[in-house]
Amino acid sequence: MLTLPLSLTSLSLPQIFPILQNPKVGNFSLETSKSNFKYLARTERGIEFETGNAFFRHESATGRDLGVLAASLYKQSNGTLRVLDAMCGCGIRSCRYLIEAKADFVLANDANDEQRRVVLGNLKKVERGFGDERRWAVSHFDANRILTECYLQRDFFDLIDIDSFGSDSMFLRSAMNALRLGGLLYLTSTDGYSSGGHRPFCSLAAYGAYVRPLPYSNEIGLRMLIGGAVREASILGYHVIPLFSYYSYHGPVFRVLVQVNRGKPREIRHYGFIAYCNNCGITRTFSWNELGRMNCSCKNLEESSPLSISGPLWTGPLHSTNCIKQMWSLAEQWGWIGNGAGLDLEKLLGRMLEESDPRLPPGYIKMDEMSSRAKMNSPSIGAMMSALHKEGYAATRSHISTNAIKTDCPMPMCIRIAKELQGALNVNHAN
Repeated sequence: MLTLPLSLTSLSLPQIFPILQNPKVGNFSLETSKSNFKYLARTERGIEFETGNAFFRHESATGRDLGVLAASLYKQSNGTLRVLDAMCGCGIRSCRYLIEAKADFVLANDANDEQRRVVLGNLKKVERGFGDERRWAVSHFDANRILTECYLQRDFFDLIDIDSFGSDSMFLRSAMNALRLGGLLYLTSTDGYSSGGHRPFCSLAAYGAYVRPLPYSNEIGLRMLIGGAVREASILGYHVIPLFSYYSYHGPVFRVLVQVNRGKPREIRHYGFIAYCNNCGITRTFSWNELGRMNCSCKNLEESSPLSISGPLWTGPLHSTNCIKQMWSLAEQWGWIGNGAGLDLEKLLGRMLEESDPRLPPGYIKMDEMSSRAKMNSPSIGAMMSALHKEGYAATRSHISTNAIKTDCPMPMCIRIAKELQGALNVNHAN
């Protein structure tokens, strides 16, 4: 073992990369200062680890589950899996990519070098290996710096996970440059203010989207994040395909997994504007060709209602049906769902599968909003969805909001159907 008696922060990236990549150099470790850590042992999917002083949320385990499932499927399909965990924290994601997804190599990076002993301790559950068989390495640099250096060294990765705080748009281009074409980019945002339309100029600066307050702001957060990836990919001559989108209330946290492919599309079908009519509650999408002709004639052709317009955003499906089906199958194979196990993950994947229906437009209808507009008590979600299906509409629950329905049925028609349900219910009670 080659031991370098230096702090990692005293090395430049050009110095550290030959050590990481040269197969002739043996295993190595870098000594750090003796910091006092408060070790807290935890277990996730049977893997024991310590958090030290790193920021850690056990609620984010579901997001890690989804990433591991997708990573494992990628390796099964492509034969190899090299992962860059750009903001690894205590290193649990890196551990899970190594142990569960069988990653060939993981570079665990975090700018805070005080966590090095914790990260190393967690990763040592996996034999590090030597030379070309090296399974993992740890570095402590700014995420943009490590991503850029990987690109300059032509050291490309199959999956790059950026679990950032706030907006991670600043990492999009450098991450795409360091990603192997056809690879996976797992992005994060915790910027609930921008997705809620409270900081439109911040969302414009970060994602190129001017966002206004809409009733389904948490879904807008996912579409804003995908839209930012679409824009950056287009600049580089690539295009992205969203594989899944996941919202969690804690944080809040918006996570999307996209596949980055070669080839700039002639037109971006699902990159446009989302408009919500405050008068009738209808949501519509508009393309770039329709700029200047956006209106909602919910009263008459001469009098159009004012619209709340946000964009440009991703307006297409939030998930890939095929990807979610494969993730479901793998989760079942691993015993993560089925036979009473993993009910939360099973419910989430089930709703994601339903949400992948290409007929479903952006947004969802909150039952409270519908009942307020109808001036009546709302029917149960189950009864409402059944009635919508009978009328020939697509309808499903939303994984983002428990009291909402995603449907291609316009709000006025939903109100009519709800009133008919209420009338039928009153008749049954009278009899």
